[in-house]
Amino acid sequence: MPNTLIVYSSVDGHTKKICDKIEMTIANSDRVETVSIDDVYNKDLVTYDKIIIGASIRYGNYRPSLFQFITDNKKILESKMSAFFSVNIVARKPEKNSPDTNPYMKKFLKKSSWEPNYLGVFAGRLDFPNYKFTDKYIIKFIMWMTKGPTDTTKTYEFTDWDGVDAFAKKLIS
Repeated sequence: MPNTLIVYSSVDGHTKKICDKIEMTIANSDRVETVSIDDVYNKDLVTYDKIIIGASIRYGNYRPSLFQFITDNKKILESKMSAFFSVNIVARKPEKNSPDTNPYMKKFLKKSSWEPNYLGVFAGRLDFPNYKFTDKYIIKFIMWMTKGPTDTTKTYEFTDWDGVDAFAKKLIS
């Protein structure tokens, strides 16, 4: 049974929720551990057969710790079966919800120069009621500009959970 490490970089917790779904899907075939990018340095990556990384976008950027982790561990990542998925609201649009069409995935691949074996893109969630005041209105403005939802009293879930499940099933060896 392969050892699989799932690493997540999340601002509001939705990427972690997607990682938990992936873990549930592959747990019958792999020994799985899920850990935050902030805690992954306590792990010996060499002991894992597969490494899956999921990261979210906030204001057009991934967290810097994502790129630092990849830089620090690029040789190990390239020696393993690896996967990366991006979580972003832009992926709610059908024309931007695949690795080939999503601008944040393209940006990630160019900046990281890491080539994972598998790529995925998932639309995230807008949780207006739980955002801080400034975030709520900046994100509302971005949504208005991109013709997305702007009612700040609501939460909008765009994630295609069947798509997450299909992605996870590709990772089972």
